[in-house]
Amino acid sequence: MATGVTKSIWDNLSCVIPIEGYLGNNDYELVYPYKRQFSEIIQTLSKSNYKEIFHNDNMNSIYFGENFDVLCHLYHGLNLGDKINLIYIDPPFSTNSVFQSRNQRNSYKDDLIGSHYIEFMRIRLILLRELLSTDGSIFVHLDNNMLFQIKIIMDEIFGSKNFRGFITRKKCSNKNYTKNTYGNISDYILFYSKTDSYKWHRPTETWSNEKILKEYPFIDELTGRRYKKVPIHAPGSRNGETGKTWKGMLPPPGKHWQYTPEKLTEFDEKGEIYWSSNGNPRRKVFLEEDKGVPVQDIWLNLQDSLNQNIKITGYPTEKNPYLLERIINASSDKDDLILDCFAGSGTTLDVANQLGRKFIGIDNSLEAVTNIIKRFSLGLEEMGDYVNIKNKKQGLFVFSPTTNYNPDNSKSTNFSFFTDEEYVDIATILLEKYLYDRNKTTY
Repeated sequence: MATGVTKSIWDNLSCVIPIEGYLGNNDYELVYPYKRQFSEIIQTLSKSNYKEIFHNDNMNSIYFGENFDVLCHLYHGLNLGDKINLIYIDPPFSTNSVFQSRNQRNSYKDDLIGSHYIEFMRIRLILLRELLSTDGSIFVHLDNNMLFQIKIIMDEIFGSKNFRGFITRKKCSNKNYTKNTYGNISDYILFYSKTDSYKWHRPTETWSNEKILKEYPFIDELTGRRYKKVPIHAPGSRNGETGKTWKGMLPPPGKHWQYTPEKLTEFDEKGEIYWSSNGNPRRKVFLEEDKGVPVQDIWLNLQDSLNQNIKITGYPTEKNPYLLERIINASSDKDDLILDCFAGSGTTLDVANQLGRKFIGIDNSLEAVTNIIKRFSLGLEEMGDYVNIKNKKQGLFVFSPTTNYNPDNSKSTNFSFFTDEEYVDIATILLEKYLYDRNKTTY
């Protein structure tokens, strides 16, 4: 692990990296044949007309159509440029495979490979950037197949300075086929913002009792509150207030006070400084002031299907809804508009709806759209065929006991449904089966 204080100016004659002339800038790009111009993509108009065949909300929308064309429609037709507050997508992974749902129906084909796949993703990411608000963020969920190529593409589109995080998620339980390599149990999420000014509500996890006793081992004699001791100095020399004497002492060499002497005195007068027997001060940080354990970029407790008792749609790439809850809570506010243009099972839309956000979902797979409509009209179903009703529990890992998402509350008709005119007949049959009979007054 790299340690030390970061600096922008080298003040020593020693040089680990040789000084060499470089006349170019720091930009880079991925080059391949038939890479379209940025301006050409932005100017593309939608080719299809989208007919509203179910109306129950002026903003929540589900589109049955090809997502690039729908994105062009949202940008040019509905003028939603800079209006989307948060984007999450779980696109194809370039696996060259066909995926089926649990009822053995073809859900979608993931057969684009190489530069064809990269350009497929790039043109959509360019439009997504144009739709994203200045305070918005985008999360792109991938496996290790095309992760690094898409990372470079996103650096081109969003700017490497707007790269915010690389999240590694444990997606499933341990695997046994490890004869020739390590078990593949992780996937990844790229997190970018559009600008430096983006919404961020730091997610935390609650402390376990065992962790509390370990991290906050002391009890304050006067108040009975549990606390831990932390240093009151930090690396780096300072010439201002935090480098001055406090109570006759200076911070250790090469360090400075974390607070001004005036603030340290205030802490001391409130009984929030611990003095050791040799006069070494440390600050008392009380458990009750702790908002929880900040979430790091390795997520181990948000796996997908874990047992036969969870409720799902059965779509082949359905993600854990608490994964979406974490992202939505961290990067958006209530009434914000959230977009998922690879909507799949509708998890993003369902969670966004329950958390008081507005949503737009897009998919051109009939199986996906069917699963979304069923999810909202009928709710979710148990994963297994044999469920012990007496002891039925939700098997998804929940990262916080204060979660607001509830799989039992997925039923909702709080949306409008739009379809490419090519799909009107089949979409109408779908709605007649799952919505019209239940909502006679809304169509």
